Amino acid sequence: MSEGTNFVTDYHAKLFAYELSRRHSVGDAEKLAGALLDAQVDLNPHQVEAALFAFKSPLSKGAILADEVGLGKTIEAGLVLAQKWTEGRRRILVITPANLRKQWSQEIEEKFFLPTVILEAKNYNRMAKEGARRPFEQKKLVICSLQFAARHAEELMVIPWDLVVIDEAHRLRNVYRPDNRIGRALKGALANVPKVLLTATPLQNSLMELYGLVSLIDDYTFGDAKSFRSQYARLTGDGQFEELKHRLQPVCHRTLRRQVLEYIRYTNRIPITQEFAPSEAEQSLYDMVSDYLRRPSLQALPSSQRTLMTLIMRKLLASSTFAIAGALDSLARKLERQLKDDTNLREKLEEELSEDYEEYEEVADEWSDSDEEPELLTAEDIAVIRQEIADLREFRDLAVSISENAKGQALVSALKAGFAKTQELGAAQKAIIFTESRRTQEYLVRLLSENGYADKLVLFNGSNSDPHSKAIYENWLRKHAGTDRVTGSRAADIRAALVEYFREQASIMIATEAAAEGINLQFCSIVVNYDLPWNPQRIEQRIGRCHRYGQLYDVVVINFLNKNNAADQRVYELLAEKFQLFSGVFGASDEVLGAVESGVEFERRIVSIYQNCRSTEEIEAEFERLRAEMDENINAAMEDTRRKLLENFDAEVHDRLKFNLDKSREYIGRYERMLWGVTQHELRQHANFDDEYLTFTLKRVPDGLDVPTGGYGIAKNGLSEHRYRLAHPLAQHVIARARERDLNGANIVFDYSGWPAKAVSIEPLVGQSGILAARCLSFSGFDEQDHILFVAKTDDGRDIDPSIVRRLFEMPCRQAHGESRDERALLESILVQREQDLIESLKRQNAHWFSEESRKLEKWAEDKVFAAEKELQDAKARILELKREARTAESPEQQHRIQTQIQELEKSKRRLRQRIFEVEDEIIEERDQMISDLEARLKQDISKQELFTVRWAVV
Repeated sequence: MSEGTNFVTDYHAKLFAYELSRRHSVGDAEKLAGALLDAQVDLNPHQVEAALFAFKSPLSKGAILADEVGLGKTIEAGLVLAQKWTEGRRRILVITPANLRKQWSQEIEEKFFLPTVILEAKNYNRMAKEGARRPFEQKKLVICSLQFAARHAEELMVIPWDLVVIDEAHRLRNVYRPDNRIGRALKGALANVPKVLLTATPLQNSLMELYGLVSLIDDYTFGDAKSFRSQYARLTGDGQFEELKHRLQPVCHRTLRRQVLEYIRYTNRIPITQEFAPSEAEQSLYDMVSDYLRRPSLQALPSSQRTLMTLIMRKLLASSTFAIAGALDSLARKLERQLKDDTNLREKLEEELSEDYEEYEEVADEWSDSDEEPELLTAEDIAVIRQEIADLREFRDLAVSISENAKGQALVSALKAGFAKTQELGAAQKAIIFTESRRTQEYLVRLLSENGYADKLVLFNGSNSDPHSKAIYENWLRKHAGTDRVTGSRAADIRAALVEYFREQASIMIATEAAAEGINLQFCSIVVNYDLPWNPQRIEQRIGRCHRYGQLYDVVVINFLNKNNAADQRVYELLAEKFQLFSGVFGASDEVLGAVESGVEFERRIVSIYQNCRSTEEIEAEFERLRAEMDENINAAMEDTRRKLLENFDAEVHDRLKFNLDKSREYIGRYERMLWGVTQHELRQHANFDDEYLTFTLKRVPDGLDVPTGGYGIAKNGLSEHRYRLAHPLAQHVIARARERDLNGANIVFDYSGWPAKAVSIEPLVGQSGILAARCLSFSGFDEQDHILFVAKTDDGRDIDPSIVRRLFEMPCRQAHGESRDERALLESILVQREQDLIESLKRQNAHWFSEESRKLEKWAEDKVFAAEKELQDAKARILELKREARTAESPEQQHRIQTQIQELEKSKRRLRQRIFEVEDEIIEERDQMISDLEARLKQDISKQELFTVRWAVV
């Protein structure tokens, strides 16, 4: 090789390739460096800390990540998922509420470049018909809803999952109760699987909920529910708090928003309430349809669907006359088909309604009404159906006759006020308008086009099939052809195209609920709830599209209020005051969102009030009752308990986050330099490189590789056509090629004088020379990891510290001419010593993990024995109580009854005393077996790989 300076040699390339692909111990903070380098996310230290916490011991069965709302638990889980994927673990499942599935898919694909598939009834059944034995076994990360996972618990049980993430896990916190069907199904199916649970509310009303969540992760953290309740249900002193906190610490991690304000800037929410009064015709239509929905029996809404369909009809009635006209028409047609004895009534009605109300399938999944077989019609039924059809047609005709809606006119005024406010704040003139109906969406396009916004609109819905959206998509495809922006998935790409069009050209996006999931609109700072959902979590999700990390301006939230509707006004008050959704820095608190569980029960209560309350007084009374229940659920005493158990001191958290940030930056910087260096070396015949911007242009693709030519860049700024990442096929090719190269020794001259950095530790080596060797030591077994050992000596026999050797490879250098001698034998004794030191260090680490796990099992055994002893104590106490009652018994009959009870309890007491010995034996035997299994798992095999030996000099 000819002389030259400032380049990476074959030896650097091999070393960097091994460093970039080496496996890290689960307890090593550097293990996330690759995932952080690859991910399209900003570096936030609290998220790094949470991801490191998730599996900080190889014996861990998982963790509860309980950061407050708004701190990005999806990103924390994404880092863990990306790390697992990098390790070659492909059996990964994300279980989430139905309405968050798309959001998860989008975030994981966009931010971590991992392939995902959403499993739901439709594609699951199709795969099964096509012969897939287990549709859950995919070559992609699988995402499904909680209900869907529970329905397929038997299939989940037989798949050896590498990781399962459960979002909004507080929905399963009552898993210890026999009636928690979904929780128990999932716990049984995933009993031996590593899990990460995500929830901002691990503890809402009772410590038993915390027990339930922890038992989902690891049944051996505590004994059973009975022993936990008897020990911790009433925490009376600091000693008990400290003991419980200590036992929770290995499994539960929580960071608060106030602890990360140094790293994340939060903006405010500013509410604007736009009142309107319906016209006489609109009010008449509302009253007629309301009365219809309150009828005791409806042929169009059979009992199995009554609640769900009532919810949807009321949502569409509140949305617009255009929305309700379509729904009324669908119901009338459904009844006409029923008269013709059409058997697919339900499917056809669902299909028609879901064309307008896109959330139909999802809401139906959450509300889970039972199926019902249609019955044969009598002559009386036929007469009733015909009358109902006539009524529905009458309502529909009235709806169709109303061409303007008072709420629509109010929207025009509200937008002017909203845009004036954003101008005052200095934000972009961008607004997203949410409606729950496609027909309302079409009406708003017409309305706003007539009011000066014709060329400033973009639509967003479940199909995005209108001509304007198609044209935007085609233009976007042409603009980004040949780049990583184009994924090949029409659904994902058209969403990206519409968001880009909104950001760069349009002023207003009119969106159905589809836009509340999985898109980020930090550049938009007006959220208009044209139709206000009754589920607080859906509202928070909508506002969270704009009011999120990265938003630079305060977000204006516009809501509409019908002045003539007392129930509408009370719903708004409850959402604004109790849930604090529309104002403040953070929006809804996790205490409040957790208090409503999934939000579905809350919606049911609202539907019930609309259905059953006719007078203003009745409405007031029912809402007051609901408000009182909310107060009970949002428990101040529990807030204090949660703080004591789950939160760490701010100063302690601050120091740890600062350390995480510094270390992560250091690791990412080093990985970036190594990836750039090895790529530049291996592709020097294939590409042109720009060192300043860390970009290169690939002119010719290496043989056997299927990647596009063009511009690549390591930076996350999106300036290059293709994002170059560690996991990119081109990077993997480069690393594999450098790793496999055989090296026979060389003379390398490190140029300290030409290095812009300065290192006091290296200066004494200037003018010196010697020998240097690198070896990779690999450990397989329960905690797989690789370590690169460096040994170097000067020619006068002095050892050089390994950290100094590593730094030498960061300098400019040249490969000098001259004879290279094999002098490894001179370094062998030091290498052997380094190996022994490393092995001893790992043994100490393993001993620590073993000790922690053993201590946990000891406490579990104590809990189980405690439960048996507590039962005996309770029996003794009851006997004493009965004996006191016997002494004051007033009749022989009463005396006899008490003595009989005492005799039964004495027998029970003897059985319990015997049972305690048996329980102790069983538990000790089980504990010892588990500890023995632990010891077997801790055994590891060791292998070595010589990387190279070189002569070196520093000038």
